[in-house]
Amino acid sequence: MTANPASRWVAADYAESAAFVPALGAPVVDLLGPRAGERILDLGCGDGVLTRRIVAAGAEVVGVDASDTLLAAARAAGLDARRMDGERLAFDSEFDAVFSNAALHWMLDAAAVAAGVFRALRPSGRFVGEMGGHGNIATLRAALRDELAARGYPVPTADPQWYPTPEAFAAVYAAAGFVGIDARLIPRPTPLPTGVTGWLRTFRAGFMDAAQVPDADQAAVAQAVEDRLAPAFRQPDGTWIADYVRLRFSMRKPA
Repeated sequence: MTANPASRWVAADYAESAAFVPALGAPVVDLLGPRAGERILDLGCGDGVLTRRIVAAGAEVVGVDASDTLLAAARAAGLDARRMDGERLAFDSEFDAVFSNAALHWMLDAAAVAAGVFRALRPSGRFVGEMGGHGNIATLRAALRDELAARGYPVPTADPQWYPTPEAFAAVYAAAGFVGIDARLIPRPTPLPTGVTGWLRTFRAGFMDAAQVPDADQAAVAQAVEDRLAPAFRQPDGTWIADYVRLRFSMRKPA
């Protein structure tokens, strides 16, 4: 079992600083259109907030994720949530649909993910979801890199996420056998409820680990990054808005 080495999830932090992720993912559940009696896989289910919405539609849902702490929260909510690597899905023609929200960009072997999803679906099954797209949080990522470099930390040469263009994304899934692929970018300036510092604690602690920033120093780095971003991200009312770009998609496995 492996996970993106730059991910480090804490369920309490996620619930506090990332509640916007499932809230803004609700339209993707609508696009999925889950129906009673369907068997659906939630790929990267996290703490299960959106999984519960799919269950509420009457579907039988299996959630998979690589984070033990998020899976514990999902299981505490009564969900069938399993620890599984999204790049090594162990299903064969079991699902009417696969759903994924804000997770695929953490899975760097995109071809392996696509092959696993294709294999997991029954003929005519659909794959619907949303992930970070090309240009996602570009300003935020640059500010973190600049601050780490200014402090002399060995910054990883590449960001450990995949934020593809629609064309690059569609090419991977077409090669896996999918048809009817619709992939489009959606610029979505997104409020950060706990500011840049809370966002970095939740989403980039693992990246700072990779840059050899000691735990004791990560809060100071996060504050410095927030200070860098204040002119661009802080609003007149004191809230913070980041430069999110999403890639929303749908496709199907041939009959």
